[in-house]
Amino acid sequence: MPGKRIEIDDETWPALRLLARDRMMTFQELADEAFADLLKKHGRPVDLRAALRKSVAASADVVPLRPKSKSKAPRKRSRR
Repeated sequence: MPGKRIEIDDETWPALRLLARDRMMTFQELADEAFADLLKKHGRPVDLRAALRKSVAASADVVPLRPKSKSKAPRKRSRR
């Protein structure tokens, strides 16, 4: 997993630490939730599964199913 350094201003850091403590989460869990929400807000998939679903949904042609016709009673098989 790639690591990145970010700068957080002196006023925000204590607020984030307090939020993490109140919610019994780590800073990493808070960051994961925040970035997932940001991606969702902008319509971007968060993981590979979501990306595949989105790409399939965009190019999929919807083909209506034909209604099942009433079938006759099943035939009995004869033994030879």
